[in-house]
Formats: sequence, structure tokens, C-alpha cells
Amino acid sequence: GRSPQDSHAARIFFEENFQPVRIARLGEVDGLVTGYFEPIVQGSRFPNPEFHVPVYRRPPDLVVAGRKPGSNAFPNKGALISRRDRNGQLVPYYDRAAIEAGALDGQKLEICWLKDPSDLLAVQMEGSGRVILEDGTPLRINYDSHNGYSFSSLSRALIEHHRIPRKEMSAQRIREWMTAHPDEAAKERAANRSYVFFRVTGLSNDGEPVGAQGVPLTAGRSIAVDRLHEYGTPFFIQANLALDSAKPVSRFSRLMIAQDTGSAIVGPARADLYWGAGDDAARIANRVHNAGRFVMLLPRQLDMIAAGKHMPLPLAKPKFAEIEVSKHPSKGNVPLAGPKLDPRATAAYAHAVGGPRTKLKRLPLHSAERSVR
Repeated sequence: GRSPQDSHAARIFFEENFQPVRIARLGEVDGLVTGYFEPIVQGSRFPNPEFHVPVYRRPPDLVVAGRKPGSNAFPNKGALISRRDRNGQLVPYYDRAAIEAGALDGQKLEICWLKDPSDLLAVQMEGSGRVILEDGTPLRINYDSHNGYSFSSLSRALIEHHRIPRKEMSAQRIREWMTAHPDEAAKERAANRSYVFFRVTGLSNDGEPVGAQGVPLTAGRSIAVDRLHEYGTPFFIQANLALDSAKPVSRFSRLMIAQDTGSAIVGPARADLYWGAGDDAARIANRVHNAGRFVMLLPRQLDMIAAGKHMPLPLAKPKFAEIEVSKHPSKGNVPLAGPKLDPRATAAYAHAVGGPRTKLKRLPLHSAERSVR
């Protein structure tokens, strides 16, 4: 750890050069804090009865709108991803069900082979992994690309389909259920159509995986954030986390640095905390799912008031037309009265969209009748 002198100097540096800004979704106070880690799994360079689950590198036919084929920079979300069919037409890329059924067989895309689909899911969800090969060599793999579909939570699906009770839900419980029910597990996995491809980053146990910022992560200090934030931004996060037990009783107050992202990390006050590699890190990461308060540290040179003047604000919504219903004592169909239009709302809306201040013409209602009881 750092000496008290180093910690004091770091605190002075941030206090002198940054200004704290509380952030949260509109109308909310807290954000959400979760955890992630680097799985360590067993694998083989070649398929055999024990190791039969392939880990794929990026397919050459993966097409990303606006990007050159094989581009290193690959968006984790918000991009149109496809492939060309036999007629040269762009079509959606193969989803998880198709890939698990063999859509990529024969293309020599396999980096290595794992024992169990649960191992592959863990590596795909965390975005990196250490595959210990049969001769003991650690093969480091990192997120490279994906097939273009949105991520869908397997744990949520298992709860909704009454596979696992909510109170029993955990990564270990999911693994046990998938092992005991392989056919049903394949169907549940297929509901998450998203599929991640990898690249090899090394053959060593040294160091931590590289995050989306392009630098190695630091356990306990690096966070994955929504891409609306800039990488390298410091955040101070306060929360009660479930670090030592299932109950969120561990007080957490720490300066973190945004160095990674993920498709499931959405929102201004949303962070995935990196805890390191292996089983101990996994136990902590899988427990953490707690509310927290976020303070973003912005450079003091940034004039937030001046910057705010240039931020686009949503257009004011016009008032909805009020409908007067003339009730009739007898049953049957009766015509509705015309809507009351607020002329101020009409003018404001016309001005907001840049059009002329024209009156809205009422449409005849003789054909729009409703049964009023």
C-alpha cells in the first residue's frame, strides 16, 4: 500500500485540481454498483471429450457499419452489426443459438476449448479470462467484438421461468442448474442472443487484463462505466457493499478511475467495480449489487456553468387536448365533443419545432364515435 505521505499528496492533488459534482439519474439520489472479475478456467488447445466448448476469435465476415473490416476499435453497443449472405445482402449476424449449433464450425476460429458452457458464459460476461491449458500455460484472452445483439440476463430469465428461486440465485447455483439440466440450459442460454468474441493478449499470469481504455485494470480501483463518460475520469463512490457476506454492511468510500465499459453498464451513476482474478475476486464480485452515491471529479479549469449553456435541453411537451364527453342517459353510441386545444400550448409547440404559429384545425368527429355507458 501507499505511505501516509503518498496518500496525503494524492488527496491534495485532487482537491487542488478537481471539483466534485454529484451525479444521478433525474429524480434519483443513488446509482447502482456491481462487481466484475477475471475468471480462471481450465482449457485445451485442441478439442476432446473433456474440452468441447469453443472460444471463438472475431469472424472475418463480421460487418460493422461505418468501420473497416478487421478494425481494432470495436463498439460494445450502439452499432449496426451484420454479415453478408450468399447474395451479398447484409443480414443480422448469427445469434447465440445459431453459433452454439455450429454456425461457425469449419472456419478455424477456435482460440481454445473449455470444459463447460458455464465457463464460457463467465468469460463472456466478465470480458476477459485466464485459460489454464493442459500443460499449465496461462492463455490470457480479452474481449474483442460481439455479434450485435443486446445482452439479456440469464439469471433474470431463470427466475422468471421458475428454474431457480430468486433467493437462491447465484453464479454457483446457475452453474449447478445448467450442469443438471443441459437441454433446458441450452434453451435458456439461447434467450440471450448476444455472443462475445475474443483475442489472445498474452501467455503469462503477470498483470491484470487490459480494459477498454487500453491500459491494465487495477483491482479495487478500476471501474467500468457507461460510454457517456470519458475514460480516465475519477469518481468517488460511497456505498454499503456486500463484501464479506451477503448483507451490504461493509462501508465503501473510495476514489475510482473509469477505465472500462460493458454493454450492461448503462446510466450516469452506474459502475462495475473490478476486483481482480480468481475465486476470491469472483465471490466478492458476484455478491456486489448495491445502491451507491456517485461524485464525479471534473477539472477546475472546466467552467460548468458556461458548458451548461450549450447543452441541449428537451423540448417542452404541449398539453394534451382535453376531450369532453357528452354523457347521454340512454345506452348506445353518442358523438364526442371536439377537443379543447390550449392556444398557448399550440403556439409554444409550433415555436419549439421552428414552424409557423398556425392554429391546429379541428378534424370532424362525425365518424369517431364511442360507446359511453
